[in-house]
Amino acid sequence: MKTIADLLREHPFFRDLAAADLEFIGGCGENTIYSAGDYLARENEAADHFFVIRSGRVAVETFLPDRGPLCLQTLHDGDVFGWSWLFPPYIWTFDARALDEVHAIRLDGKCLREKCEAEPRLGFQLMKRFARMATERLQAARIQLLDVYGQRPPLLGDEQ
Repeated sequence: MKTIADLLREHPFFRDLAAADLEFIGGCGENTIYSAGDYLARENEAADHFFVIRSGRVAVETFLPDRGPLCLQTLHDGDVFGWSWLFPPYIWTFDARALDEVHAIRLDGKCLREKCEAEPRLGFQLMKRFARMATERLQAARIQLLDVYGQRPPLLGDEQ
């Protein structure tokens, strides 16, 4: 049977971390399974964890009062969800809903924050990974917005 550290070692987000660091981080994790429709996180609720997706699809959503849930992004195998556990007030800013059966490692944010405080070198390594992930997600959102809003019909008189 594989340990949490073994499972983390297989995940792209943790690639190249030392075995001792993976063991250290693994002490904050647990293996979880979510059924289709289950929520991993709910907007405006406490963000106590982050999720390492091993298999399955997760919709990152926000709720629009006049339209219902709006999918902002779909995450898959090899993705990580959640950085709200890093920053006070530790509240989710989006919903995360399983679209099919999802196998994930749920890492306890408080446990990991404490370990990173105790081991600043490891904390810095993780912060760089989360910063890269946040940058990639913001770039993806920008491209999505350009796809939706970038093409405007010509104004009257603009046709040539």
